[in-house]
Amino acid sequence: MTGRTVLPLADDGEAADLAAFLARLIHYDRAASVRLQASGTALAVFGRPPSFEVLAVRSVRLAKPYENGLEDRLDVTVSAGELLECVDERAATAAVPAAVTGPAWAGILPPRGGWRPEPGLPAPDALRATVGAAVAEFRARTQELAPERRTRAELDRIGREIWSRTVADTGLPVRALHAAQSLGFLRPAPRSPGVEPLGLFSSGAWLRLRMPYGSVAVRRAGLGALDVSVR
Repeated sequence: MTGRTVLPLADDGEAADLAAFLARLIHYDRAASVRLQASGTALAVFGRPPSFEVLAVRSVRLAKPYENGLEDRLDVTVSAGELLECVDERAATAAVPAAVTGPAWAGILPPRGGWRPEPGLPAPDALRATVGAAVAEFRARTQELAPERRTRAELDRIGREIWSRTVADTGLPVRALHAAQSLGFLRPAPRSPGVEPLGLFSSGAWLRLRMPYGSVAVRRAGLGALDVSVR
């Protein structure tokens, strides 16, 4: 790891959560990349699990403000697998791997500001129940198919129908909840100072579901290429 920037994480719990997030991304895409942005004492890790068509964001606390010589910001796309190998949970550090040529999504991120609260989001237990019901419906409908109809195209069609439904009247697709659940974001969190509660926010074409363990962001249909941040 000689010559690599080493990020001091706030504690071993932050290191473990970062490692778990990276492992889940790799589960869905062995060649996954993540975009890292560090400023001050915050590290944002962006990933896109292909099965869900959402942007996942894991915020990690740093032990001290980021600095690397005269640079006070870090912005780089790296291999998720290499980053996972560079996380030292015992030492609570993460060495930054060499940069890679990132996928298209890594160049277009949600806006940094301008987020407005959106009403109508059900309680966490109801959201988890929605995911459970959707998964059960998908399994039931696919199991009912005759063998000759159990094709990839038919499975994808059923999946799109179910996961494209919206949560209550929020406009948030159910696939965003499924992604949040699968990435470990939607699990119950202890109430403690500094832990942000669950909430739904919008900014231009984007919707963002914020949870104590991370966020998922999706583009709202029909709004074209408005309000994107190309960095």
